[in-house]
Amino acid sequence: MQADQQEDQGRTFREAWIAGVRKYYPGEPKPGYVAPWEDTPEWERQAASAVFGQVADFVALTDGATGKLTREQRGRFVALCWLAQIYKHFDDPKPSYVADWDAMPSWQQETNADIFAAIEGRV
Repeated sequence: MQADQQEDQGRTFREAWIAGVRKYYPGEPKPGYVAPWEDTPEWERQAASAVFGQVADFVALTDGATGKLTREQRGRFVALCWLAQIYKHFDDPKPSYVADWDAMPSWQQETNADIFAAIEGRV
């Protein structure tokens, strides 16, 4: 994959994340949650691009049958892909970074579901 395409995919993920945080986060989000792509750490850029690719592949490999998944199932898929990226980039991540779906705050669950929809709309 070309670097430009990978960056574009990562940006799409990041923009959907920021939009979700602004929509669902209760109160004022941490600055890092809404930092623009240019201010996002390199590991996080790589992770965003990778998860975009995983979701895009999932949609493509099912011939779009992912449209039949529930909103929660879509969000769970994004969350699971992201958790694997956290483990890839951190030897001993904070427990909050690798919380299972049921332990995630609702704003994060909703944001993950929106990310899936944004990626699905691009595939």
